[in-house]
Amino acid sequence: MLCAGKGFYFLVTMTTFLTYIKSNWIEIIGAILSLIYLYLSIRQKVSLWFFGIVSSVFYIVVFFESKLYADLSLQVYYVVISIYGWMNWNRGKESTGKDLPPTRMSKRLWVNLTFATAIIYFAYYLVLTKFTDSTVPKADSLVGALSIVGTWLLARKYIENWLIWIVADGLCVGLYVYKGLYPTVILFVIYTAMSVDGYLQWRKTVV
Repeated sequence: MLCAGKGFYFLVTMTTFLTYIKSNWIEIIGAILSLIYLYLSIRQKVSLWFFGIVSSVFYIVVFFESKLYADLSLQVYYVVISIYGWMNWNRGKESTGKDLPPTRMSKRLWVNLTFATAIIYFAYYLVLTKFTDSTVPKADSLVGALSIVGTWLLARKYIENWLIWIVADGLCVGLYVYKGLYPTVILFVIYTAMSVDGYLQWRKTVV
């Protein structure tokens, strides 16, 4: 009887697991592709931009269904900025024959991007509160603003992009727990840790 009970429990667990995968396969594939994207970012591989584009397409669907409209718009932005980043990284390599090295931001750029982040945040917040049924406009807007700036910095290959991502990914963990997007929660816990590693790895080659 004990073995039969364990067998039944295993069958129920597997059925539940497979049902969950079937219901959330878009989010799961998007999470896997995003992990590949981040790994290649740390390794400074130009191919990261291809995986950035594909994973963004999957997450457009995920965030639309979850009513995370700022995040949805981010995925559209990621597709565009990924094309730019792909071109910029390749152009840098073609001009020198070597991979484009990471660089540091100037103090002036820090100031400019701080103002830009604030403007983007308030623009997002206004749109989300006035024109959507977003349930988390403040958090969604902050993540959106940081992510736009962080991705632009990555496309320009500034090492400080990782500092922005550490903050943004940490915020995303709490946001996605609230929304019940658990595969994405796991993804962003890993993202946060890998962003720390990315900063440490890039610091070895920064010019």
